[in-house]
Amino acid sequence: MSILTQEQTKRISDRVMSLSKADECIVSVEGSRIGNIRFARNAVSTAGLADDTQLQVQVAFGKRQGTATINEFDDKSLERAVRRAEDLARLAPENPEFMPAIARTGYKTSDTFVQRTADIDPEYRAQAAAYAMEACRKKGLVASGFFTDRSSFESIANSNGVFGHQAATSLDFTCTVRTEDGRGSGWVKRSARDVARFDPREAADVAIEKALRSVDARALEPGRYTVVMEPAATSDLIGAMLGGFNARLADEGRSFLSKKGGANRLGDKLFDQQVNIWTDPWDKDVPVLPWDNGMMPRERMQLVKDGRINALNYSRFWGQKKNQRAIGTAGNIIMAGTDKTTADLIASTKKGVLVTRTWYIRMVDPQSVLLTGLTRDGTFYIENGKIKHPIKNFRFNESPVTMLNNIEEIGKPVVIGGDEANYSMLIPSMKIRDFNFTSLSDAV
Repeated sequence: MSILTQEQTKRISDRVMSLSKADECIVSVEGSRIGNIRFARNAVSTAGLADDTQLQVQVAFGKRQGTATINEFDDKSLERAVRRAEDLARLAPENPEFMPAIARTGYKTSDTFVQRTADIDPEYRAQAAAYAMEACRKKGLVASGFFTDRSSFESIANSNGVFGHQAATSLDFTCTVRTEDGRGSGWVKRSARDVARFDPREAADVAIEKALRSVDARALEPGRYTVVMEPAATSDLIGAMLGGFNARLADEGRSFLSKKGGANRLGDKLFDQQVNIWTDPWDKDVPVLPWDNGMMPRERMQLVKDGRINALNYSRFWGQKKNQRAIGTAGNIIMAGTDKTTADLIASTKKGVLVTRTWYIRMVDPQSVLLTGLTRDGTFYIENGKIKHPIKNFRFNESPVTMLNNIEEIGKPVVIGGDEANYSMLIPSMKIRDFNFTSLSDAV
């Protein structure tokens, strides 16, 4: 029962709202079918298919709210959930920031569903894993990884007449390849809505090449270097900055976009001229649902334009307080790039460091978005436009705000996957000057 049609979810939502005696009622129905295969040490370790469907009902009496969640859809279960939500609402204190259910609105559909991705079967998953394992066995390497595909739907409705229903598909593949002696490591991540855009051979070959090239890494003195960062390396760092575009956080002094006295940095130039970042639920490469978790319609919004802070996101409560228009929170992040490949960025680098991946990232200072983390799975020294040799991994202390102000060149954007709880991103490779490596790490 995990993937329901629009007609089915409309019928369920209408039934729930007809049972409610509250001032308002909000219903969401969602489900997913997630297939996966995991492999380690050149052998499949687990494989499975998980189905899940659930309904959430939220009601309000005045400013008192209650919520109940169920995964049964017979009439008795639906009524029990509604009564439970109403009982909780009557007991709850008033919410001082309560906002009533949104008025009736329409949603412009985005292309989040691809049937051939929904049709992925166990044989396809096995073949995706098999190539990496077989190729590694032939080269005396050890592969581990995880392939997962997801088909899902979400339906929303409220007692003001709002209704939306949409299906989505996605896949993610990660693969780590190690040399048998553990001295070399390579990694790759690929994400797509459409399985036709995913090539398991290409992905595994990237990890294999990195593993073979990273053997006998040499120590390089920590310091500030020009770095060429692959999209997977930059996405986690930039992702840590995106919450700062919340207008309330900025106005209340809790963001890198805050100023003293309750002001924010809207309109200020904080980044290099080349930096343009926006969100667009209808983007062809990273489409997302056209509504957010609060049922607000999403729109295309230019967050950064030519290095300047161009927009902040206002929630309904904060928008009303500040007399600003509220729109749905972002579900994807897109950064403009060029046609240059990562290889092109390397070729234009006299001396620098190629970073495949960043991980174990932690916040040091929220006000400046100063982060600390490590490189791993393939870090290389660049000299005269070529990769000269592998180097040991570094710990870094760096802020994505500083990074985006120190850009020398930008490459071609690629999809870095996510879901509704985790930005889908279209992020380019970048060449950045003065990246701060603070110490060495012996891990590969």
